[in-house]
Amino acid sequence: MNRSITKISAGAAALVIAAGTGAATYAALDDNGTTTIVRSSTGASAQTVKDGALTIGQVYERANASVVEITVTTQPQAEGPTGSGSSQAQGSGFVVDDAGHVVTNAHVVEGADTAKVRFADGKTYDATVVGVDASTDLAVLDVDAPSSALHPLEFADSTQVAVGDVVVAIGSPFGLENSVTTGIVSALGRSMSAPNGYTINGSIQTDAAINHGNSGGPLLDLSGKVIGVNAQIESESGGNDGVGFAIPSNTVKSIVAQIVEDGSVQHAYLGVSVGQSTGTAGATLEEVRTDTPAAAAGLEVGDVVTAVDGQAISSPAELQTAIDSHKPGDRVIVDYLRNGEKHSVTVTLGTRPS
Repeated sequence: MNRSITKISAGAAALVIAAGTGAATYAALDDNGTTTIVRSSTGASAQTVKDGALTIGQVYERANASVVEITVTTQPQAEGPTGSGSSQAQGSGFVVDDAGHVVTNAHVVEGADTAKVRFADGKTYDATVVGVDASTDLAVLDVDAPSSALHPLEFADSTQVAVGDVVVAIGSPFGLENSVTTGIVSALGRSMSAPNGYTINGSIQTDAAINHGNSGGPLLDLSGKVIGVNAQIESESGGNDGVGFAIPSNTVKSIVAQIVEDGSVQHAYLGVSVGQSTGTAGATLEEVRTDTPAAAAGLEVGDVVTAVDGQAISSPAELQTAIDSHKPGDRVIVDYLRNGEKHSVTVTLGTRPS
């Protein structure tokens, strides 16, 4: 049977991508974009409730005023007899600071000419797009709302999230604003394909009901803190089948800080496509693109990267995470095997193409 990974905004920004599609030609790293699904029971025996946890209702009471519905208007690429005029897309988001910054998905605001943000009290305010990072499918809006309307949510440390943790999702599925659903963390370390074809590693899988319009809304733990931003579902029907994915909060915090400060994000770039190594731990270089940092350093197809700056690499995802932890211009030492022999080389990382 065919499966699809669906970006879960509603309207013009909605997009379906075939599962297992490889990353785009200029991906910094390519782990084939494959997402493996492990379904978990939502029965009480499978749930983990940590000390001091709130009830679902208490989480909703604490977080609901911070969650917003986002509506954007886009214009057609070309005017003419076949033009259909402007169109609207709808998604979710949440307030992250007292300055009026709202986090959502990049695909929610893609091509936006205007944006409006509706709060839980029904009041709507104009907003502008501060910046977008298609590589992580994140965007930041600046909403023109009074300080009394702003109730920032706090981020949790996503490295502390565990399989079985109870989670809560708040958003506007199908435009039904401020809807709450609940479930558990079904798996960790999943991969999603970003709008520009790069891979988002470390994603959180959940069986909380997520549908079109939930894009950009928060996935919360039972302390009411954000552990992720809901972004995609995997579904045979196009609707919720109990397999959703969220961008981890530690990634969100880093990207949002850069967007707020600079209006954009620059990612470090090695310039390779990689696959899982066989026979030894590491990441095998399946392609070394021309005129890239990897090529300049003399790395070749077939090399197996085993460490970056002394940090052991056992998989393609770990290599991408290691590169993502750096900035363009950083110099890193890459240890690798070539024909079974150990080598090391210093690589000056570049800036990832858009």
